[in-house]
Amino acid sequence: MPNENRPISKVKVNISGEDYCIKGAASQEYIKKVAKHVDDEMYKLSQTYPNLSRTRIAVLAAINITDELFRLREEYEEFLSTFDSDDTKD
Repeated sequence: MPNENRPISKVKVNISGEDYCIKGAASQEYIKKVAKHVDDEMYKLSQTYPNLSRTRIAVLAAINITDELFRLREEYEEFLSTFDSDDTKD
């Protein structure tokens, strides 16, 4: 198990007006940063779509964040393939 020696952080965060106790192997600062990103995305969506339920806002936030992740992964793969292409030219 890769994380068995890492201490478990326990952090109270607030996302969209609700408190959550998050436990994880990451630092407290990192967990807070991730929670803030989710909270910011949900806040932005709730301002744009004020009539949507919290559940729908959460699903849209998850979709937007996942889209961001997939796009960054794709860019990263393109970046790596550019380096691989340059290495084969020598």
